[in-house]
Amino acid sequence: MRAITYSAFGPASEVLHLSDIPTPEPAQGEVRVRLEMSGVNPSDVKARGGTRPGVTNPPFDQIIPHSDGAGVIEAVGPGVPDSRIGERVWIWNGQWQRAFGTAATHIVLPEAQAVPLPASVSFETGAILGIPGLTAAHAVFGQGDVAGKTVLVQGGAGTVGLLAVQLAKWGGAQVIATARGPGLEAARTAGADAVIDYTQPDLAEAILAANDGQLIDHIVEVELGQNIDTDAVVIAPNGVLAAYGSARNMAPTLPFGPLLFKAVTLDILLIYLLEDGPRAAAIDRLHAALADGALTCPVAQVFPLADCAGAHAAVEQGGRAGAILIEVQA
Repeated sequence: MRAITYSAFGPASEVLHLSDIPTPEPAQGEVRVRLEMSGVNPSDVKARGGTRPGVTNPPFDQIIPHSDGAGVIEAVGPGVPDSRIGERVWIWNGQWQRAFGTAATHIVLPEAQAVPLPASVSFETGAILGIPGLTAAHAVFGQGDVAGKTVLVQGGAGTVGLLAVQLAKWGGAQVIATARGPGLEAARTAGADAVIDYTQPDLAEAILAANDGQLIDHIVEVELGQNIDTDAVVIAPNGVLAAYGSARNMAPTLPFGPLLFKAVTLDILLIYLLEDGPRAAAIDRLHAALADGALTCPVAQVFPLADCAGAHAAVEQGGRAGAILIEVQA
């Protein structure tokens, strides 16, 4: 099979290589998927660059990057019913704590990590459901339904943010999103009831004004360290603060007093570690929203497998209007 591999940390253009390696056979409880699309996430780029905290060397001699993807099951191992052969699927945790991910023409992994892809859903969308989709679904619904509540999506124009806006609106919430530049219109198009430029100095005041002066029930947070003071001001008593990122400040100082006296639930989520029950619930939410036509997964650019380095560069550049994908059979 053809695959993108690396054996050392460094710039994508220097360490990523197109390789021909043996196509693996599925073992007990595994399936082999002929992939069509591979999703490239910021976590994949950070892993290849060696910027994860405490990781100084690649954990395997040879790594195929990326955790998200979609394709068709073409072979099954012992214990997996033959009826799964030919099934369209999307992948989660493809390269999490494993050497070989989805930047390849094929992947072998436990059958539970190959989720049936609804017939009406494209492979492009399927390759976005792993990290961005599950993160958005759990950030919005992980602490319960949001119907009748107000949800603030900080960073509502990123891939996760746009999905969170749509899911919260589908779930019956009033949605306020923060963004900037072209992202303001993107978040509005995704369904946000109000969109606010997060660079304005009176952000907390503007958020509350957009909610008729009322405090916010639920916050989906992309930059915890940068926004925690604002979040502490605008969140309601017994509110939920679901944080999935803090790239600009990985050692934030929490205003514990205000959070304490509002009894805020701080839900720090890493989607790779989601337990089986919550993961199944998030998958069900995603599939239901897709079936209702309430969820569109935006794609910014699709690269061929040989230009995986270009895809990584696009993610590193930021400012995207959707996901970066790789067409692995191209």
